[in-house]
Order: sequence, then C-alpha cells, then structure tokens
Amino acid sequence: QITELRRLQSVDNHHYPSKCWLHVGTSVLTPEVFKEENLRDDLKYYFMSPCEKYRARRHIPWKLVVQILKIVMITTQLILFGLSNQLVVSYKEENMMALKNLFLKDYSGVDEDDYSVAVYTQQRVYDSLFYVLDQYSQLGRLSVGPLSYGEDEHGDVLPLIICKQYYKRSSVEPSNEAYDIDAQLETGETFTHCLGTANQWKTQNSSFFDLDFYRLVDMKITFQLNGINLQTVRSRELPDCYSFYITITFDNQCHSGKVKIFLDIDAQSCPCQDWKISGTAQKNTHYLLVFDSFVIAVCLTSAVLCSRSIVLAVRLLQRFSRFFHENYSRKVGEDDQNEFLNGWYVLVIVSDLLAIIGSILKMEIQAKSLTNYDVCSIFLGTSTLLVWVGVIRYLGYFQKYNVLILTMKAAFPKVLRFCCCAGMIYLGYTFCGWIVLGPYHEKFEGLSRVAECLFSLLNGDDMFTTFAQLKDKNTLVWLFSRAYLYSFISLFVYMVLSLFIALITDAYETIKRFQRDGFPLTDLQKFLREQKDFPVAEESSQTDVHIRYSVLCCCQRYDGVTGL
Repeated sequence: QITELRRLQSVDNHHYPSKCWLHVGTSVLTPEVFKEENLRDDLKYYFMSPCEKYRARRHIPWKLVVQILKIVMITTQLILFGLSNQLVVSYKEENMMALKNLFLKDYSGVDEDDYSVAVYTQQRVYDSLFYVLDQYSQLGRLSVGPLSYGEDEHGDVLPLIICKQYYKRSSVEPSNEAYDIDAQLETGETFTHCLGTANQWKTQNSSFFDLDFYRLVDMKITFQLNGINLQTVRSRELPDCYSFYITITFDNQCHSGKVKIFLDIDAQSCPCQDWKISGTAQKNTHYLLVFDSFVIAVCLTSAVLCSRSIVLAVRLLQRFSRFFHENYSRKVGEDDQNEFLNGWYVLVIVSDLLAIIGSILKMEIQAKSLTNYDVCSIFLGTSTLLVWVGVIRYLGYFQKYNVLILTMKAAFPKVLRFCCCAGMIYLGYTFCGWIVLGPYHEKFEGLSRVAECLFSLLNGDDMFTTFAQLKDKNTLVWLFSRAYLYSFISLFVYMVLSLFIALITDAYETIKRFQRDGFPLTDLQKFLREQKDFPVAEESSQTDVHIRYSVLCCCQRYDGVTGL
C-alpha cells in the first residue's frame, strides 16, 4: 500500500489536504496514517542489518564493503610499517649495547639495576675515565660499525665535553664526626678536540683531572657520533642517517663509596644528505606511497559514509520525536533517543581520522621528510585497534554473537561504580607500600612500581617472589610487610575480585534471561510493532537492572519490512 501510494504521489505530484481520504486497493488511508506508516517504514529500514537492507530495497551495503576493504588495507599497512619499525628499534638497541662495550671499562654485558658499571676505588674511577677518552680517540680503528665523529656545518669535528659538578666547599672528617659543607654546586667544564691518548688528555688538563671525591657530585662526558642504518636496504627501504648524542655519567651523589657509571644515548634519525643506491629500494618506496594514498582515500570514504549515516539518524530522531509529540503529546524517552546515537559510527570516524594521520606520517617517513617512528606507530596501532573493534558491530546483528556487547553494556555502570570504590582502597595500599616497604624492596621503590606490583599480585602473579625478596634485616618492617601483603591478597583476590566477577556474571545471566523470555519493550519498539498503547515509562525493575538495550531489530531478523 505504501509503495502504491508513493507511486501515485510521484505521478501527479499532488499535495493532499489533511482531511482527504486516499483509497488504495480495498484499504483507506489518510495522510496522517500514511505519514505514520512512512515513518515506521524508514525506522525499520534504518535498524536493519546490511543484508536485510539489500533484500528489502536492493541497496548495496557500501559501508560494509568499505569497512571490509579498510580492515584488510589498514592491517596490511600496519604489518609493513611494523617490520620497518622493528629494524629501527633493533638498530638503536644494538648500538646501545655496542657503545657500552666500547666505552665502559669492565662492562659485563648486563646492567646492574639502573646503572651499567659500579666502581669502588679512586684508581678505578680514573681508569674508567681515561678508558673512555682512549676509546674515543681510537673509534675509527676499534668500531666494527659505520660510526664516525660528529661534525658541525663547516666539517670540523665536534668537541668532546667533560663537565663535573662539586660542592663549593666541603670538609669531611668522619673520625671526628664533623663536617663543613657548602651545598651550593659549582660546575667545571673542559672542551677538547684532541684525539690523542689518555696521557695527552691528562697533560693538557692536569688540574681538571685532579678529583676531590669528597666534593665531587657527578661528572659527565658528552660527545656526538654519526651512523647509518644500512640494514634497511635488505627490506628494500632507503637507509636513515643517525646522530647519537652520548652521555656517560659518573654518579657520586650518595658519597657512599660506590660510584655508579651510566651511559645514555639519544638517537635522532635524519635524512641522509648525499646518497646513491641501485636496486629496487627506490621503486619499492614509490609503491608504498601509492598504497598509503589509497588507504587515505578509503578512510576518507568511510568517514564520509558514517557521517552521512549520523546525519540521517539525527533527522530520523527529529521526525520520530515530532510525531510522538503531535500524536501522543509525549517526549521520546532517553533510551529510545540513545538508539539513534550510534556510537559505532563515531568509533569508525575516529579510527578513520587516526588512520589518515598515521598514513600521512608514514608517507613522510618513507619520503625521508620525517623520522619520528613512535608517533606514527601510535596513530597506526590505535586506528587498527579501533577498526577491528568496529567489526563487533556487524556481529551484533546476530543474536548468538551479540551477548558480549549487551553484557558489557549492562555491566559497565555497576562495574564503573565498583571500581571507583575499590580504587580508593587500592590507592591506600599503594601509598602505604611505597612509604614503608620502598627502602627495603625493589618492587616498592616508586609509586608506579608499587601499583604494578600490587596489580600483579591481584592477578596471582609472582606472589612468592614478592614475599621472599623483602630484606629481613629490620624485624618490624618484615612483620609489617607480612600483614600488608596478606591483607591485600585476602581482601582483593578473595573479595574484591570475586565481587567484580559476580557483577559481570549477573549482567550476563540477565541478558540470557531476556534473550530467552524477551526484552522489555520501549516506545520505539512498540511503535515498530504497530502497537498503539504507550503507557508512561515505569522506573521499577527495569531501572534497577541499569541496562540500556538495543532495539530488538538489532538483535533479531526481520520479516521483510513489515515486522520484526
């Protein structure tokens, strides 16, 4: 009937007055009834799955096609970029290890806690210091990698800088338990372009290398080296040039008789100025740029289609609200309004924007105009995560696959409130563990480490090690640690975690019961089922469950466009 009435309207282009009766076949329809049926037809079509829309009106589901194509392309793009990024990370890590073995005397290959080497005598400090200078002067002969000294814009070798910090005045007599100290720090620096032996260094700066260990706080050696990452040629990519800003620190802040030596590297990549390469690397780069451009085009298409769907949903909501107000003098409920605000479309648009930004950054990296791999990997990784999460939307059209979405939707409000309450107790244990156990246990040395340790205990990980590693030299702290750990594990593992699981289980059982016995009908669902009774919404058992259900047509299959 609706189809025939629309055909008649398109033929004579006549606007019927409000009191005019239209005869179609054996039925009689007024314009008000036609308006209602037209709205119901559009609503049913909006909430259909892509396959049902195709069967109803033969419209190709372009959004579904674009999403499938986008998943394949973005995942392929991420894999290609990940393989390239692994080469960059491995190059930096291996250079870090090579430079530690090259410049740190007696380096064992494994860092001790947060430092690389520790020395305990004055002679060892001098030996380690002059060892760095000797190795630096013989870099070209010792290094097996493509490393060279850093140069300025004029082609001159950049100087090696030695900077030491010490107290302005310090007189310490442990035997008499007396000291006289001025806590103000002074800084002394020396610059040298000398590439000779350590004896030459010492001769030129004899007074500088006369260290007063009672006053010395720390000493830093900084210099710059240049290198080229040649391994990317094997993956048919252009190599990057790197500048390594190296800082070697002799840390004597504790004045405990232990001087810790650190080696830190700040590696910055940049396009090589003068390069020439033969083979397929350049051609492969062009192919990747074309592929990334196609990814951007697909993401733009997806964002436009989803934005269009959001606009259509807002218009449908306005039509439905206006119809209810005119015919039933009622406002559309909040639950029904939320059905038109499709969060999946917002998720897809956000993922498209992240993918476009990540693809642009990736193209800049491949063109050697940008070298920040970390920012690009964050954008591409997050966009790929959201794209794959968006696949759940299409599984939600099937009742058997929709349990996860409905359970998360039902349990989220209660779980959020529960986590806020449990988080207060968790923060209390975090601060308490840090202040009491921090000096005696490596897992409690910082607030972030305490939070990570407690979260591991919450999941049953590394329990015995946490108990066993505590130093038992202080009996009071040892007893407190036992009470602290036992109470936390008993409270969170046996009570809090069990209640957390119970909340999710309760939501799951509620969803299964409603799927078996039927979901509560909202005004929108009654309208789609052509029911005319719209009682005032009750806030009894339904509000106690705190569930906002999707429209039934998202969970069940349609019989054409005439019913659910």
